[in-house]
Amino acid sequence: MEVIKEFRWALLVMMVLLLHGSWHSYGCWETERIALLQLQAHFNYSIQFDYYNYWWDYDYSDDVKCCNWERVRCSAATGHVTQVSLWGIRGWNSFEHWYLNASLFLPFQQLKKLDLSDNNIAGCLKNEGFEKLSTLENFEFLDLGVNNFNTNILSSLSHLSSLKYLYLYGNEMKGRIDIQELNNLTNLKKLSIPDNKIEGFKSLHGGEKLLNMSNLEYLYLSYNNFSNDILSSIKGLSSLKTLWIGYNLLKGPFNLTELDAMSNLEELSLSRNNITKFISSREIRSPKNLSILYLDDITVEGRSMLLESLGALTHLKTLYLRDSNFKGTIFDQGLPHLKDLEHLHLDYSIVNTNFLQSIGELSSLQTLSLCNCGLNSTTFLNQGLCELIHLQMLDISYNDFSGSLPLCLVNLTSLQWLDLSSNHFIGNISSSPLRGLKNLEHLSLSNNLFQIPISLSPFFNHSKLKFLNGGGNKIYAEINHQNLSPMFQLERLILSGRGYSGAFPKFLYHQYNLQLVDLSHIQIKEGFPSWLLHNNTKLEELYLINNSLLGPLQLPLHFHTNLSYLDISDNCFQGYIAPMIGTYLPRVRYVNMSGNGFRGSIPSSFGNMSLLQTLDLSNNKLSGSIPEYLTIGCISLVELILSNNSLQGQIFSRTFNLRFLRELQLDGNQFTGSIPHSLSNCTFLRVLDLSHNDISGKIPWWLGNMSYLEILDLSMNNISRNIASNFCPSNIRELYLSRNGLQGSLKDAFYDCFELIVLDLSHNNMTGSIPSWIGKFSYLSYLILAHNNIEEEIPIQLCNLTQLSLVDLSHNHLSGPILPCLRSTSNSYRQQEGSYNASASVSMDEPLEFTTKSISYSYKGSILSYISGIDLSCNHLTGQIPIEIGNFKEIHVLNLSHNSLTGKIPTSFYNLRQIESLDLSHNNLKGNIPSQLTELYFLVVFNVSYNNLSGKIPDVKQFATFDESSYRGNLFLYGCPLMKNCTEISLPPSKSRTSIENKESSCFIDKDAFHASFGVTYIMVLLVIAAVLYINPYWRQVWFYYIEVSTNNCYYFIIDNLAFLSKFRFCNFCK
Repeated sequence: MEVIKEFRWALLVMMVLLLHGSWHSYGCWETERIALLQLQAHFNYSIQFDYYNYWWDYDYSDDVKCCNWERVRCSAATGHVTQVSLWGIRGWNSFEHWYLNASLFLPFQQLKKLDLSDNNIAGCLKNEGFEKLSTLENFEFLDLGVNNFNTNILSSLSHLSSLKYLYLYGNEMKGRIDIQELNNLTNLKKLSIPDNKIEGFKSLHGGEKLLNMSNLEYLYLSYNNFSNDILSSIKGLSSLKTLWIGYNLLKGPFNLTELDAMSNLEELSLSRNNITKFISSREIRSPKNLSILYLDDITVEGRSMLLESLGALTHLKTLYLRDSNFKGTIFDQGLPHLKDLEHLHLDYSIVNTNFLQSIGELSSLQTLSLCNCGLNSTTFLNQGLCELIHLQMLDISYNDFSGSLPLCLVNLTSLQWLDLSSNHFIGNISSSPLRGLKNLEHLSLSNNLFQIPISLSPFFNHSKLKFLNGGGNKIYAEINHQNLSPMFQLERLILSGRGYSGAFPKFLYHQYNLQLVDLSHIQIKEGFPSWLLHNNTKLEELYLINNSLLGPLQLPLHFHTNLSYLDISDNCFQGYIAPMIGTYLPRVRYVNMSGNGFRGSIPSSFGNMSLLQTLDLSNNKLSGSIPEYLTIGCISLVELILSNNSLQGQIFSRTFNLRFLRELQLDGNQFTGSIPHSLSNCTFLRVLDLSHNDISGKIPWWLGNMSYLEILDLSMNNISRNIASNFCPSNIRELYLSRNGLQGSLKDAFYDCFELIVLDLSHNNMTGSIPSWIGKFSYLSYLILAHNNIEEEIPIQLCNLTQLSLVDLSHNHLSGPILPCLRSTSNSYRQQEGSYNASASVSMDEPLEFTTKSISYSYKGSILSYISGIDLSCNHLTGQIPIEIGNFKEIHVLNLSHNSLTGKIPTSFYNLRQIESLDLSHNNLKGNIPSQLTELYFLVVFNVSYNNLSGKIPDVKQFATFDESSYRGNLFLYGCPLMKNCTEISLPPSKSRTSIENKESSCFIDKDAFHASFGVTYIMVLLVIAAVLYINPYWRQVWFYYIEVSTNNCYYFIIDNLAFLSKFRFCNFCK
């Protein structure tokens, strides 16, 4: 009978639901579905949303199953919406304040939780505030953090008597707030209002300024402007368990008697105040339940009353003194009196060894954390520390400890958690005291100088060991190791480091609970360990980076549903990628197989990995096309990297479904066709690299509308035609379009790209002039416009670009003078002098081509931060070289060759102390080469050939290394190296003076008679010539013209052959 009654009731409920026609399993109530769509419209408001807010970018109008929508949770029993999470919908990407219509949430009658944080909400529409939600009886949780609400919001919230959790952190609440509005929230258990500018409480009706929220258990008031009077306002909160008032303006003595009524207080935060000491009465020394105290970020010098008065907190169990300065402070000031203290955290504080000399007196201490405290002496390790026999957790990571581990550590037999990472400890783990610490569960030895056996034999008896991190040490193979089974069952193992060269360690075959394994960089020589996946069904992360693993990629025998991260990059795998990889590893989120020898096609089974977010198959020998099923099934894919393979065909098909893609790198393949329109669906795309392919057509206009696109690389393709006018993705930072067939003017393109850091349009057919608006690109660091047909003068607006590092305008048709205000400094130099703009940093992943030392190089990575240069070569520039260029103290490359520059080489060039390549060739420069240039010690390439320079060539220091090609084509230059072969010329054998005189005495010509006859004849010829020229004016004119021409010819003949004649005179000088 009872069964029949229950059946009737169930049938009745089903009939009601069917009659209502609004809800069914997997669906939701129609009124609530419509309300959600109205919310979507209210929040959407012509805003572009990021990847994490994709609920609002999707059209749900035809989807009746709103309980399955993202950011929505429903009751399993009733189907009503109970939770709505709208955080960050209009957050960082919307700078305009806006006003909320809270009544839109009224249809959700069973709403319990509402998250509206990080939305730039400034308030509510008039008469549409949160008071409208007072009818929602189940409404318990409201998060309004990181918005722009002021204190007026409290009057609206005071009507929500059902609220238990209220978050108002990070708003614009200032001054004093009405205490009565908070007291109306009688059911509130947790109130969080940190990170505002609240000064205190007030009573608008003249009552007592006392919070009397009897159910309040957690109160967070940090990061405000509260002073000491806050204590009198909150002393009546008898249920309070946690009170955070750190980072306020409390100062002077802190009276613990103010907390007498808070008998349940367990946790107190007073960090970053100016408290001098704690005061307590004899009757009540401190709240009896107060066990956790935060005193982070304080400065204590010498003897401190604050530390001494800590002894009043007799029940304290946990003390936080992080991010503080205890330089010159003695530890025995109060702290040793905390006999019941169990947990002490001093991380990131400045602590000297003396401060810790009495650490052993804390006999009850179980946790000691000293991470990154600048400690470098092991004195306290050998003394007080080893006395803490109850210590269970010890963290001394990120210090400067060196030497071997003290043997007395073996006394810490209770130790379960030990972190020694990032120090300079040395020694073999096999002979260290760690062998005796058999209760260890967590052991981190990373980034030291230990020698760790790959077998882990020193820990075979550590049956409780779960976590072992030995990365960044030397891993070695034991010579006489016995293949025993360890007692431990590890969960996380990290042995990435250096050394070793062998097979997988044998103990791994006996592990069955592994969740993470990292054996990178230790040159393991074996095949893929499919047995490791088979034995460890809980394995989530496997990293085998940069080893010598060989053969094909063998899959486990059975499906592995827990593996999320697989990285086997930079190994020697060959053959085909297993066709069923996506079937056997269906829940992988990250796959990196780059830097191997995989060949064949990409398996379409990757499409079965619906959770896959990153796929990197770059630097292999893969061929074929991108599988269509991959672009359909991998709906969560964020990064797709297939660079440097032999893939071909069209990039994507029309059925492309990678809507959440943020990074797409297909460079270095053989893709053809045009850029597919299906990519326009990737509205969150941040990086698009299609360089080094055979893509044709034009740059599609819709690329300019991709608001999240920051890096676009289409270089080394066959893209042609004009760039669309006003082409400018709103957040574009790096634009690489070199070596294509682009045409047209720069006048309209990139006009509003004010975030540009890199603009590379080299090796195209661009025409027109450099537009003046380029001076508005205040972040521009790399301007590469070489090998185009750009004309007219260099715009003076370039002088506004203070972040320029590389400027290449070479091989164009620019005319006019060189701007004296043009500048170029490396990012690293600007960082040193404080003028670097961090917003102008580049990704460093894309190469930039720039000519230096007469060779064209591709620069990428960190080297770009250290190089600076200007290349204006192969143009029609005129005028003199501005002396201001000599002020570029940090420039590395300067090329002004193949222009029509005149004047002298500025002596100010001696200031170019970092220059490595200086090319002034093929101009009309005159004068000497300044001797001051010999002080340019880093100069490797120097070229002034084919000018009109004169004088002696400097030949000391760096200039002694330059050959004749650096100076040729200057008629009046002389000196080395223009006579570099002088030492090879053979001179006739020297003769004695006696032999010469004997030869002269045997000559048959009378010298006196010869001189007399020659003189008379010479005079007669001159007289005859003078007479003829006097008689005939025409001959006289011709004669003087001939004399002038001959004189000039002789002069230049002597000048031209002076270097040859001087070989005999200066031969020893050149040696």
